[in-house]
Amino acid sequence: MKKSIAIIFGGCSSEYPVSLHSSYSVIKNLDDEKYDKHLIGITEDGCWYYFDDDIDKINDDTWHKGNIKKAFISPDRKDAGIWIADENRFIHLDAVFPVLHGKNGEDGSIQGLLQLAGIPVVGCGIEASVLCMDKYIAHRIANDVGVRTPKNIMIHEWDNPMEMKKEILKLGLPLFVKPIKAGSSLGMTKVHEEKDLVPAIEEAFKFDNQVICEENIEGFEVGCAVIGNKDLSVSPVDEIELFVDWFDYGEKYSQLKSKIHLPARIEDKLAKEVQNTALKVYRALCCEGYARVDIFIRTSKQNSDDSGKNISQNHMQEILFNEINTIPGLTDVSRFPKMADAMGIKYSELLDRLIELAK
Repeated sequence: MKKSIAIIFGGCSSEYPVSLHSSYSVIKNLDDEKYDKHLIGITEDGCWYYFDDDIDKINDDTWHKGNIKKAFISPDRKDAGIWIADENRFIHLDAVFPVLHGKNGEDGSIQGLLQLAGIPVVGCGIEASVLCMDKYIAHRIANDVGVRTPKNIMIHEWDNPMEMKKEILKLGLPLFVKPIKAGSSLGMTKVHEEKDLVPAIEEAFKFDNQVICEENIEGFEVGCAVIGNKDLSVSPVDEIELFVDWFDYGEKYSQLKSKIHLPARIEDKLAKEVQNTALKVYRALCCEGYARVDIFIRTSKQNSDDSGKNISQNHMQEILFNEINTIPGLTDVSRFPKMADAMGIKYSELLDRLIELAK
């Protein structure tokens, strides 16, 4: 018997376009023999619609001009499904697969609605979504379980950046300025000069009411996929090789001046440490279902040992937690599906597994 699955796409978020591409891949790869697929689109201004048309219209953002009907999740737990308001028709759901990146999708809001409605959700629940979306809190929890993070300073919307400037600059230059609750590097700036600090903070405040200033890590970024609830599986580690200053929004989705190495070009021992760190923070941040864990490898040269012997060629490597993406990119070329593929899990099988893990 087929499972009734709703895929929710779009959303009131600056990451709306990313959601469309991820959702398109999910819908295209879900097995029609196993699932009755019900597509729920949310416009950028927050209107909910049941979409029953060519899925290519999702990929090119013309879905809202197609065959759509007003719809909503029923909060009544006895319903456990969606109402098509224009037809006064009810559809029972076995699970909802939210493919909503960023605010109002990855931050616990949609997960809360689904929990209230008594509908199993694919991926992390409310608690993990809230914790992981907040970069400052996520770092504090990682620190509590013994995982290092970059040094940072948080700024609230009521703080005066000019008064905090001296303290922030103690992090050193260059440094990063980020909205605390945003993804895809939106609103993020790498600050090289003191004069650019306050404008970078003002830019970040366009995306959130809290901003984090974070030290620059000399090294490179790696990551791995974690899948599971009680029993966890972790993927091989990948590595981002950059030919630009940093991995900004455009580069994340074009990769014109960067390259992803899978597996990462690191020693097996270090790769194992990265995997163990990923599992530790996944547990600490109450994640379930699936997530991608991003980690920095700080590299530095040590000039001498205690005896004074020159060992300048010996590179010291330190693992620092960056962030967890509870709804990572899910396009055919995104990192998470490629990580799963490296685990021997093909895309359609991956989706089956994530749906089985829905709670």
